[in-house]
Amino acid sequence: MEVKVFGKNIEVTDALRQYAEKKVGKIGKFFAQEPPAALVTLSVERGVHVVDITISINGLLLRGEEKSSDMYSSVDGAVEKIERQIHKYKTRINRKLREDNKIISPTPKDTVEVTADPKIVRTKRFAIKPMSAEEAVMQMELLGHDFFVFFNPELEEVNVVYKRKDGNYGLIEPEF
Repeated sequence: MEVKVFGKNIEVTDALRQYAEKKVGKIGKFFAQEPPAALVTLSVERGVHVVDITISINGLLLRGEEKSSDMYSSVDGAVEKIERQIHKYKTRINRKLREDNKIISPTPKDTVEVTADPKIVRTKRFAIKPMSAEEAVMQMELLGHDFFVFFNPELEEVNVVYKRKDGNYGLIEPEF
């Protein structure tokens, strides 16, 4: 498994680089096909050691972040988070989504009025992968997000799934 280790506000020592590569490299055993590449970012923010691990494989994005007072502990914690995500994903695939999580189209009463003048504080660009709505829900849950943008090959358009307050999911199908 290819592991790239970068430092942000920290000089990565050989020992720390080898430790991170060894720990993250063990994640490759979970993948039957060619192991994916992993990006490990080590940083120090206000005296807190932060490790962020990102793995992208076949449109699936796994991300684990851990903060602690020790960089080695942060590496261990981030690897554990990635392993839990992989286990969770594989369990869901094996069950083939037996749970009946219905995808409900949003209704006009779901709109929210914003009174303050919000500002865009971050812009994020990413490749949109083709997947079914069920796969998008799994990806959203793995990432811990409240919504997920994806390309629906059945409809040949960009869709958004989101988590509703009642615990179900909604699907947005924009009309152009």
